[in-house]
Order: sequence, then structure tokens, then C-alpha cells
Amino acid sequence: MRDPAEPNGTSARPSRRALLAATAGTGAALTLGGEAHPYDGDARLRGLISRMSLEEKVGQLFVMRVYGHSATAPDQADIDANLKEIGVRTAAELIARYRVGGIIYFSWAHNTRDPHQIADLSNGIQEASLALPRGLPVLVSTDQEHGIVARVGRPATLLPGAMALGAGGSRTDALTAGRIGGAELRALGIRQDYAPVADVNVNPANPVIGVRSFGADPKAVAGLVAAQVSGYQRSSVAATAKHFPGHGDTAVDSHYGFPVIEHTREQWSSIDAPPFRAAIRAGIDSIMTAHIMVPALDDSGDPATLSRPILTGILREQLGYDGVVVTDSLGMQGVREKYGDDRVPVLALRAGVDQLLNPPSIDIAWNAVLTAVRQGELTEARLDESILRVLRLKKRLGLLDRPYVTHEGVDRAVGVRAHLLAADRIAERTTTLLVNERQLLPLSRVTQKRVLVVGADPASPSGTTGPPTTVLANALTELGFTATALSTGTGPSAAVIARAVAAAGEVDAVVVGTYNLNSTSSQRTLVTQLLATGRPVVCVAVRNPYDVAQLPAVQAYLASYSWTDVELRAAARVIAGRVGPRGRLPVPVLSADDPTRVLYPIGHGLSY
Repeated sequence: MRDPAEPNGTSARPSRRALLAATAGTGAALTLGGEAHPYDGDARLRGLISRMSLEEKVGQLFVMRVYGHSATAPDQADIDANLKEIGVRTAAELIARYRVGGIIYFSWAHNTRDPHQIADLSNGIQEASLALPRGLPVLVSTDQEHGIVARVGRPATLLPGAMALGAGGSRTDALTAGRIGGAELRALGIRQDYAPVADVNVNPANPVIGVRSFGADPKAVAGLVAAQVSGYQRSSVAATAKHFPGHGDTAVDSHYGFPVIEHTREQWSSIDAPPFRAAIRAGIDSIMTAHIMVPALDDSGDPATLSRPILTGILREQLGYDGVVVTDSLGMQGVREKYGDDRVPVLALRAGVDQLLNPPSIDIAWNAVLTAVRQGELTEARLDESILRVLRLKKRLGLLDRPYVTHEGVDRAVGVRAHLLAADRIAERTTTLLVNERQLLPLSRVTQKRVLVVGADPASPSGTTGPPTTVLANALTELGFTATALSTGTGPSAAVIARAVAAAGEVDAVVVGTYNLNSTSSQRTLVTQLLATGRPVVCVAVRNPYDVAQLPAVQAYLASYSWTDVELRAAARVIAGRVGPRGRLPVPVLSADDPTRVLYPIGHGLSY
């Protein structure tokens, strides 16, 4: 096999027909009945399944992580990480040993350095799989929600996240964002995106969903979910609505604990279900499960991922969904709380799952499923049912005919000017002005020219320039202000606060980025002392819009819903008056002193 990086930099690949002909044993295995095209219809897909060994069938059900930028020649540190966690050296060895049907990309696994490298990695993965006897294309996936969760960063286009789109309220913008995001992923060889989030965020204390949700109104969320599904799938990328049956009302993060949702069945039907129903009506390709317990739907104490009443009884039978069901990561605590890692994949399949995502140990999980079939707990027919759904999806995405991508395709799609401009325009329609006492905003480039930008600088979402104070300061400078940045962090000390207050004495106005405020946050002390200087203070909630409830004395407060560049630049243009604020709250903001009182309702948003 040739190296994924072609001499001319195009990553050109032999046709699938030529590759099959050149691979011993493969062509005969896949040419069903001697017909010219082996992938038309379920009969032929069933033929592929009938030729698989049991081990190959088990592998097709898994979607696994792997470290490294290359399928065959990763860095030594990534080889070491693979050996430690997976027992193989490379992605190619992972595929050869376990015949996995999918691989998930992460930035922390060093899969996503730059667009051409990602395309080459995708091609290398496909080449490794297709070179095997009865080899099939691999479904490459990632979490590219945009906003605060993105695995592929600059120079790819980073779009506003879900709650920002909820603030914009435009289904057209949601569809456009999905179409652009999907087109760029497809060019990189990533054909399944774990987005959009279909959870309705009705709990302001939700530690894991929050701004990843479109909002708190089930009807509005449903419309935006359906639009984004259409956008992704128009670009031939499988969208994935998550996290079924709904993760929006929890104060526990399922990565680290086991959330329990106490909604009644009627509340679930009216609050949590509508976005999933809308996604199904929109033709969603895959749905991801949640590691949560919903006693009203299943009182066994099992997480939804392992619940047959929820996944088969409700999702399959009641909602009529027959697409791919993928688990959330099997390494999360929420699904490991009750059962061991050897039982979880077996129980998930028994519940109705098709894809087993990222188990802690592929060896334990793969062998557990294999043993369950050999001992009769699972039947091969049950495996075949899920494999058929996965193969249908691969066929629908075009993977069975055109598994490879090219550098030219990357250059035509990824981070192109039209996409970047569209992202900026969409972001401008999402920035929400919550407070503007005495028309403090927009700031004047004449009387308030010198601006100090302080505040929280959380780790930047993947691939943004960051930190946010610097991004805001640079954007304001480009807009005609003289802006300087001073990072004060999410928990500023007294010394840091004193330094910021002293710096405020030298400027005409202060912009403060706030991040997830609570009643004990020293960010509140920072803002209070800056207000005491008499300088105009503008706050920007760079994540949750609920921050405004903690600082009632602030005269101007904006919500950007994320600290990615595109949303911060849009907020800077609003501060400067280059564009007017157009966003409207997609969630209610409750009083910090009386959580039964709504300070700012859904739909609140000021204009210039």
C-alpha cells in the first residue's frame, strides 16, 4: 500500500474497485453473485454480513479512539499511549486486530493537527481496513458541536454553538451552520458527527449540557435540531441527536457520576421528547444514548444506555426510529456505576444499541461480546441486525463507493472565505444584550477610546486563538479602540483584583469577561471593585448567560454563549456599535436570591 501522503500532495487514492481487485481474497468476497455493483439494497448488505466471521461481526459494532496523527506512523509518545491503553501501536494495528467498524477522532489524541493531516489519517485508516480480507470502510466520527465543543479547530470554520444559535432563533442559520460544518468534516474524511445536542436545558445548574443545548423551550429546540440535522445530512455527514432520552435537567455530570432525571412520563413527553421526535421526522441518521437514569421510563435502576424499555420500547417502538443507535462513551462513570466493563457492552446490545463507543478497554469489551454470543446470551442474528443498520448508514454516506478524500477537496471546503464570512454573520445575529442602563453601549471610540479587557480566561475551545481577553482586546483595537488585555482568571486573588483596579484607573472603559459565576465567586468581587472606580464597566458572559443574575449592579451585560473567536469578535462588534445586538435569550435567567423569580424571561434581549 502507498503512503497516505502522496508526492503531489493530493492524497489521491485508487478506486475501490481497483483496490478490491488488488487485495487477495477481498474482491471475490464482496462481488455478490457476480453483479457489477455489490452495494445496491439490503440483500447485498446481508450478503456482506453473511461472509463475515463472528470476530469481524463483533468488531463492526465498535467505535474506538486511537492516538496519533497517522494510521501507520504516529509519534513515539502516541505509540506508547496506544500500547498502554489499547495494546496496539497504531490505528492500522487496531483495525487489523479488532476489525472495528468506526474510529472517533479527538484533539487530545493528536488526531486533528491540521486539515491535510486529518485527511491523510482518514485515508490511512480506510486503506488499512480495506486491505484486510472482506475489509469494509471505517465510519470515522468526532464531536464537532461547535461552540465550546469542537475537535477540529482552525483553520477549519468554527461556528456559533447551540445556545448561541438558540439566541439567534433562525432555523435557516442552524441549517447553514450544519451544512457548512458537515461539508468541512466530509472533506476531512469524517462522516459521522456527534451533533446536534437535542437536550432541553431546563436546569441552569446543569454542569455538562448548558450552552451545548439550543435552549429551554422544547418547541424552539425541536425546530433548531431538525434544521441542523438537515444541514449536516445535506452535506452527506451523519448527524447524531444526543443524549436520548434527554440530559437537560440534571445537576450531575454523567462523565463523573450517575444522574437521575425525576421527570414524570408526561414531563418527559412534553419537555425532553420533542427534539428527538423532530430529529426522527427530519431523517436523523444516528441517535446517541445518555448514561442517565429516568425512573419514570424504566425503574430498574439501569442507565438509559442499558435500558431495553427505553431504547427498544420507547425509541424503536414508540417513536418509530430504525436508524443507528450509538452509546455515549463507555468510559464515562454514568454507565460504569452499576456494572463492570465486561457487562456494559453486552447489556447495551441487549437493550438495542448498534454502536459501542470508546470502551475503556477494547480488549475486554470485544471479548465480552464475543463470549456472550458463543455462550448464547446474544445471538448472531442480534449482531446482524445492528451491523445491517451500520452498513446501511455507510452505504447512504457513500463510503462503500468513495471512501477516500483528497487535499484538493480539503482546500475547496475547509476554512474557505465564504464559510468564515457566514460564521461571522450568523454570530452577529446571536449576541444578546441583557442590560444597558443609561445607554452605556455602544462604547464611543472618541470619549471611551482606551479600553481595558479583563476577566476569566478559561482554556480555549479546540483550535481557537484565545485567550478570550486577548481575542476581545484585539477585536476592539481593530474596531478603532486602544484596548489592552489583562487576564484575571476564573478565581482572581486579591492581588490580581488590585492590579486590575489600578489598571482601570488608566483607561476610559472596562470590559470584563465572566465565566460561570456563583455566589462565592471572586469574579464578583473583581467586578464590584471595578464598578467602584467609576469607570464604565461592560460585562460579557462568555459561557452561561445566567452570570447576569450574580451582578445586578452592572450597567451593561452581554451574553456571547461561548468564548470561541467567532462569538467574541461578534460581541466586540456589538460593543463598538458596528452591529446592533439581535439575540434573544433562549433560556430564562432566574434571580440569584429567589430562584422562583424570573429576572429575564425567554425572548428577552435589548437592541440599539
